[in-house]
Amino acid sequence: MEYFFSFEKLAYLKGKKPDGCILCLINEGSPDVVNLSVFSNRLFTVSVNLYPYNPGHLLIFPRRHVEDIREYTTEEEIELARLIRATLAVIDETHSPSGYNIGYNMGLVAGASIGHLHLHIIPRYPRETGIADLIAGKRVLVEPPTETAERIRRLFADHPPSALTS
Repeated sequence: MEYFFSFEKLAYLKGKKPDGCILCLINEGSPDVVNLSVFSNRLFTVSVNLYPYNPGHLLIFPRRHVEDIREYTTEEEIELARLIRATLAVIDETHSPSGYNIGYNMGLVAGASIGHLHLHIIPRYPRETGIADLIAGKRVLVEPPTETAERIRRLFADHPPSALTS
């Protein structure tokens, strides 16, 4: 039997965890966490997922710590809808996917490894299943998350969400 290992993920899982919520620490600009943020405003942050499912896998999360979508204010709901459209436009331009999975994992039993609510936007591509998926259930990424963050950050800077959703 063959095995595929992700040593970085294992180090992350077993390593020292920062004190506090990871997404709150990103919002605060803490040096204790990897920050792959590509856009931030008064209400939300958009970030590349440090352990992406596919290239271009982004997270949108509120700046304030909430754990349930029912805690969003009306203003946050409106801004989130605008940011989702803007983020899709950015990923369309940087990665040209054929589709998307968009959603939340709310609660530990639902797969949320971070309590702070965050929306996943995962680009999908034709024929993306590879030999590693079939044999070991592992994903093979073709672009490091840091490179994804830099590409997307540049596009958000050149085209702010208000311009992308008008």
